Amino acid sequence: MLGATQLSAQEVKNDVKIFPNPATNVINVLGLKNDTNAAISIRDSYGTQIIYHQWDIKRNALNIPVFNLEKGLYMISIQSENQNVKAKFYKQ
Repeated sequence: MLGATQLSAQEVKNDVKIFPNPATNVINVLGLKNDTNAAISIRDSYGTQIIYHQWDIKRNALNIPVFNLEKGLYMISIQSENQNVKAKFYKQ
């Protein structure tokens, strides 16, 4: 189970930023390396995969809709050929 903590805009390795945190409708991911494809996984606090999707990274950024998620703590994982990013975010 993921620990609940006060979360704000989060800087992740490689200067990747995930915001807003907490999120309501969308989380923005900036600073990604342009790749043709990235695998995005979002897991709940129990480790259950809620979302899995292949995205094309354009302009070093992603906008990921989270409006349909229940309130709570989540872990996002972004894996591509050149980059692996993991971060926690809270859905309000």
